[in-house]
Amino acid sequence: MELLDKLKILADAAKYDVSCSSSGSTRKNKKGGLGNSHVSGICHSWSDDGRCISLLKILFTNYCIYDCAYCVNRASNDLPRAAFLPEEVMNLTINFYRRNYIEGLFLSSTIYKSPNYTMELLLETVRKLREEVNFNGYIHLKAIPGADKVLIERAGEYVDRMSVNIELPSTKGLQLLAPQKKREEIIKPMGIITSRITQNIVEKRKFKTAPRFVPAGQSTQLIVGATNDNDINILTLSEALYNQFNLKRVYYSAYVPVATHPNLPSISRPPLLREHRLYQADWLLRFYGFKAKELLSLSNPNFDEKLDPKCDWAIRNMDLFPVEINRAEYKMLLRVPGVGVKSAKRIIAARRFTPLDYDDLKKMGIVLKRARHFITCRGKYYGERRLNTDTIRNNIILNSNNNKKKGISDENQLSIFSLFPDILLPFEEKITKITGEL
Repeated sequence: MELLDKLKILADAAKYDVSCSSSGSTRKNKKGGLGNSHVSGICHSWSDDGRCISLLKILFTNYCIYDCAYCVNRASNDLPRAAFLPEEVMNLTINFYRRNYIEGLFLSSTIYKSPNYTMELLLETVRKLREEVNFNGYIHLKAIPGADKVLIERAGEYVDRMSVNIELPSTKGLQLLAPQKKREEIIKPMGIITSRITQNIVEKRKFKTAPRFVPAGQSTQLIVGATNDNDINILTLSEALYNQFNLKRVYYSAYVPVATHPNLPSISRPPLLREHRLYQADWLLRFYGFKAKELLSLSNPNFDEKLDPKCDWAIRNMDLFPVEINRAEYKMLLRVPGVGVKSAKRIIAARRFTPLDYDDLKKMGIVLKRARHFITCRGKYYGERRLNTDTIRNNIILNSNNNKKKGISDENQLSIFSLFPDILLPFEEKITKITGEL
């Protein structure tokens, strides 16, 4: 098979992994130009300092010994198959890099022959890149569950980031849709990587020349909607993963209906809005000091489709509000809807010099359409006079959807929103998706 044909097959097979975010662009390079966003495997990720990094995103192979019901690459699915050689991935990466198409590589794989055999091929690929052609660009590698500890540790010495996809949130879901996989085999590599990262940090403190081990940390992916797991189960799992394995990110992937199976849900489109709510809640866990049990409970196991998780929590805890903006502690300011991490720090810094009023908050970029219901400024309240949760909730939803400006009735907006949840997110929700400010 020609190399270009392999690239098309294996770049397309990698598109369901959301650990990188594709731009969706098909812009090709022009004569005399620089860069390329052609569809064959180019995606984008972000560095810790906010830079956008273009990556060659491919599977090493889509031949698989497993028959997971939710996976497009499952063994029983009739689709074009291909497999690279380590030298081919090395040459593709170097040639793309020299043409300024990419800055790094995102390499994953299905399980080919056995976990160890697959991991050996991936290890050989990244070894060749680092040692034979001296490639110093970014490499994100998927660790193969079930592979030997030595192989995973050796691979970690060559790459910047590693990830192990948990995919299904519960053991029950794994048994229903992927009975060949074992949960302990998925969790074990995460523990190995975490242990070696911790060890490497200690070594680097003692010896500056100590080799690096996965310096960009590790991540994982959870599929949302393939099983009947509630949001509270998914978020509690994410919280445990952050605490136990010190993950950089948990990525959420709305289940794409690619197959029919009695154990799979009968849906016509991915639950994108649910995925979005989980990302918002994940941000609250990592940066706002929330706990999963605060955001959801057994009696309230799923997020509200009409409200972001922070607003929903605040309305359910109106006994804590309103808070005085000039006296509230930083941790409490972070819990006010419309006040993000940056704006909370601005409030703390500014009020040292002078008491803040409502107009001052406008200049700080605080979303007052939400915040006004939960704060006072110099003792004055600017929200609904009666602290009625239904009134405040409806007011926030109405303002967020901005119906008056769009000229869309509430009923029509909700029906359209349900069809295209990501496209018609209210403006404020689109901003939170980019910045994480809630």
